[in-house]
Order: sequence, then structure tokens, then C-alpha cells
Amino acid sequence: MPQPAPLIPAPPREPVAVELPGGSQPSPGIRILQRLALAILLVCFVAVLTWLDRDGYVDAKEDGVSLLDAFYYATVTVTTTGYGDIRPESDGARLLSTVLVTPCRVLFLIVLVGTTLELLAERTRIAYRLARWRSKLSDHTVIIGFGTKGRAAAHELVARGVPKDEIIVIEMEDRARSRAVAQGFAVVDGDATRTDVLREAGVEDAKAVIIAPDRDDAAVLMTLTVRELNAKARVAAAVREAENAHLLKQGGADTVITSAGAAGRLLGAATREPDVVRVLEDLLVSGDGLELVEHEVEREGMSHAEAADGAPILAIVRDGTPHRFDAADVATLRAGDRVVCLCRNGS
Repeated sequence: MPQPAPLIPAPPREPVAVELPGGSQPSPGIRILQRLALAILLVCFVAVLTWLDRDGYVDAKEDGVSLLDAFYYATVTVTTTGYGDIRPESDGARLLSTVLVTPCRVLFLIVLVGTTLELLAERTRIAYRLARWRSKLSDHTVIIGFGTKGRAAAHELVARGVPKDEIIVIEMEDRARSRAVAQGFAVVDGDATRTDVLREAGVEDAKAVIIAPDRDDAAVLMTLTVRELNAKARVAAAVREAENAHLLKQGGADTVITSAGAAGRLLGAATREPDVVRVLEDLLVSGDGLELVEHEVEREGMSHAEAADGAPILAIVRDGTPHRFDAADVATLRAGDRVVCLCRNGS
């Protein structure tokens, strides 16, 4: 009987990286190079001083101080090693050592010790910020993908009053990730089809998830994974092709936007009715002009005018199904219905 093939363990995954806004500082490597350059500059400065006043120094062989001797003296002096084989002999050289060389020695120690302490403190600061950030992950919105669609979704949320610290972006591409951090959003670096990446973004406690990758197959897999972790969050997903929309619906997306189809319909309408397209664009952008607003019906039997605060009603949503404003089925409003009305910005 053939033996089953041994299982090959999966390679260990790298820890998920998180970038928080407001921490734009040079990397530790750059800072170390800056401190190293300062240390070399101090050595060169002391060496030049020694060389210019070389007649005031003596060495163990008493054959004069060369340029190499000056750099050697500067190195052992600034690093506080001090072998004593080269020493200031004249009063001027001793005064120079007291007034200029000693401060360089102290500054070198500050650079050396300060760099170590700063790197340790930076790690502690980053760990504290991450711990504090994770403790606040609740009822937030996760945006998967910060391309054209993801950026527009983030800006729309901010325009509608959602604080930036309640929006978390998941993105793999370096430039898009840097752009998101620069705009004030926390970013998780990783593949959103992975469970550990979604958990790092707090998807399990999120109130909404926007799925906007560049590929439809990735959107389907992300939707399935998000729904596995969070069955209650409102999931809105975008696909390029309409034929893939039903897959996202079956995967658990509450709303599916067909980006290519919607753009094509607007382009077609623009050739015949351009003013209609302008109004639609105005409705889709928050912060200016007209807006579509959704209100919940608070009690049974409310009139349309009461439910919408007097604004024109475009549609009524009952049990997740939208109805026309004049449909007979929704002539009498019920508690829990939602009315979509046309309002001025800010009303």
C-alpha cells in the first residue's frame, strides 16, 4: 500500500507591517548615517587643528607630527581612548585642546550614546503608538486598495464627516501606501486575501469594508475572506465587469458597483443628455451642490414629507429592496423603512 506523501510545511509568513500617519521621520538607517557623518566631521576637525598647530605637539619618537599622526591623535582623543603617545606640549596646544578638542570629545560621546538611546526610544515609541492604535480599532471603516477607486471612496467618507483616524487602508503597492499615509490614513501593508492582514486591520470589529482592488478575482476572494471574519459589517465592493457582480453578491457583498459599466453608461448618456450627467456627477460628490441623503423612518405611518424633512424623495428602501417614490407598495411608510431624498449640501 503506497504511503501518503509527507506534508510540506508552508513557509513562515512575515509579520504584517502597519504605517501610521504623523510619524514621517528619516529611517533609522538614514539617521545612523547622519550621526556617523557628524562623528567623522569631528575627527577631521580635531585632526586639522592638530596639524595646523603640529609644532605644539610631540610624539613618542619625537620626530614631529605628520598628517597621519594628526588623524591618529584625533581618533584616539575624540573617542576618549587617549594612549598618550602624542600629546600637546606647548601652552597654545594645551589651550586649543581645552577650548576646542574637549568639546568635540564630549559631542562625540553625545552622538554615540544619543544614537543608541534614540533608536531604542524610537522602537518604544512606535510600539506604544501601535498598541494604542490597535486598542481603538472598533466601528471603523476598512478600505482595501488605495488606487483610483479607493482614494475616491476615502475622500467621500471624509467629506461626509468620517474622521480620518476611523479609516484604515490595506495596500501592497509602495507608492499608493505612501500616498495614503501622507493623506492622514493608517495603512496596513499586505495582501487583503490573507486572514492575518485583515485581522491586523481590525476587520472583525469594523462596521464597514470597502473592497476596491484592480482585479475582479481578487475582489471576490477578499469579499469571501472578509465575510468569514465579520458577518455584520456592511461590505461594498467594486468590479470592472458586470458579469462578475453576482459572484460578489454570492460572496456576501451588500453593495456591488460595476465601475466599467457605470462609466460606460455615463459616457453614453453624456452624448445625448449632458446636463443629466452633470447633475449625476454633482450628486455623487459630497461637499458641494446637491446630495443624496438617506433617512430612517422612525415610526409607523409617517408621511413622506415628515420622513424626509420636507425634501424630495427619490426612493424608499424596504427590507433591502429599493422602490420608486410613487410605488403603491410603499405609499404607507413603516418603521424601519429608509427614504432616499434629495437635499442641499449641509441640510
